[in-house]
Amino acid sequence: MLFDDLAPSSALQLIGFSDVDAFQPIETMEDARSIPLDIPNFAAARAIVSLPACRIIMMRSFARILDTAYRMPGGMVILSMTDDLQANFKGVDLDARFFAALRGNDDCHFVEPRTNHHAMIIFSPELRDRGWFDRADQLRAHVANRPALLHTRQLLLDILRTASVQPRLFETTEVAAHLQEGLLLALDDLFRIDPVSDRSASVQGERAIKLVQRIDDYVATFPTAPIYTADLAREFDVSIRTLGGAVSKVRGMSLHQYIRLKRLWATRVRLLKGGGVTVATCARAQGFHHLGEFAAAYRAIFHEAPSDTLARGRQSGVPGS
Repeated sequence: MLFDDLAPSSALQLIGFSDVDAFQPIETMEDARSIPLDIPNFAAARAIVSLPACRIIMMRSFARILDTAYRMPGGMVILSMTDDLQANFKGVDLDARFFAALRGNDDCHFVEPRTNHHAMIIFSPELRDRGWFDRADQLRAHVANRPALLHTRQLLLDILRTASVQPRLFETTEVAAHLQEGLLLALDDLFRIDPVSDRSASVQGERAIKLVQRIDDYVATFPTAPIYTADLAREFDVSIRTLGGAVSKVRGMSLHQYIRLKRLWATRVRLLKGGGVTVATCARAQGFHHLGEFAAAYRAIFHEAPSDTLARGRQSGVPGS
């Protein structure tokens, strides 16, 4: 695997997470919010290397729904490090043929149905404009030229492995700048996009995204209220089919599954704060009034009883978000 050949060094930061509750505070600091979809198989890792004008972050992600606010004044590029990538970005299915680019700010919505390995390259605002980002404040997905993609992947792996085994090279500005220039030239090739084959994900599914955001706001505003599809469709002045299609497109599941998952996750966050609450009060605060059904649904998602989560929260005081 990509992380097996790496060891931490003075030039390479290597971080692994086997506990989703320990990972949550890291995301909070980055203005990201994940809802894991496969708690028992959760695992995440990051390898980070800094060059003179950019930072490389290789990540092993996990099955999740992800909402994140990117703030990238110098720009960033995200590309798959393997050929088995599966993700949905703003309602559009992406695979390993795609890479994404952004300069500026964008609030983005992803679904990853499985573990993915990808690299994020974040550029300093001082880096000279190379004509990569044709539209500010919009993360765009592009079809990559295959040879350029493979070459960029290999360069990233070489840089990470060099940082792992020869960290002193990165103390020399000349060497670090040389490695960076090779990466920038590879990205120049990657951005030579055929406009006919370029499929921009950023212009698709905007209506679906807005509908899902309205659903999120509604659930947050009325946490204890029962939510029926027909009532929600009337509230938003859309058809039931449009409403269900939007959630399926953006979140990869039915409306009922999505609302239940959001409420279960909100209950878990509260339980992990510990304190004087009870399982019953936390469950009812999120609209779960049949405690037996709630406990069964909770165990099915998180593979532990809600009382066990509360006990851990009281012992450790894990911060929620």
